[in-house]
Amino acid sequence: MTAKRLQKELLALQNDPPPGMTLNEKSVQNTITQWIVDMEGATGTLYEGEKFQLLFKFSSRYPFDSPQVMFTGENIPVHPHVYSNGHICLSILTEDWSPALSVQSVCLSIISMLSSCKEKRRPPDNSFYVRTCNKNPKKTKWWYHGGTTRWRLTTAFPPSGSWMHALVGCYIENKNK
Repeated sequence: MTAKRLQKELLALQNDPPPGMTLNEKSVQNTITQWIVDMEGATGTLYEGEKFQLLFKFSSRYPFDSPQVMFTGENIPVHPHVYSNGHICLSILTEDWSPALSVQSVCLSIISMLSSCKEKRRPPDNSFYVRTCNKNPKKTKWWYHGGTTRWRLTTAFPPSGSWMHALVGCYIENKNK
């Protein structure tokens, strides 16, 4: 089922990509389970004219399991929900994922997230998170709660954990066990 679904989504992305997005054809020449999508910041936004790349990795459980999605390359957008290592704090990439979603819907959500940004800045916990996180953003447990962020690292604190201070963004728990 995974290969059939990916083939269908690949054709959809090639034939009708979201605005400002194009599939990097070289990325799918050897494998269908890893794609690079080239992205350009939308006109009239803080990211207008900037170019980014999104890396999509699909497990054998796709579409029941969300894809691993992160920014890659030399230009990672400076955004309150994008860490400098490319990890993206976006609920549809984790707990709000549904098999009804697609690569196109993820792309649209990311372009919408960037387009609605009012100030270019990193998440407040960027330095700490980037130093301590797993390379795979799916190994991070994100909690989304209003405009408040609390994070707990199970590797840095006792098993019971200790809540640190409030930050803006989303809850994260590092699963580097």
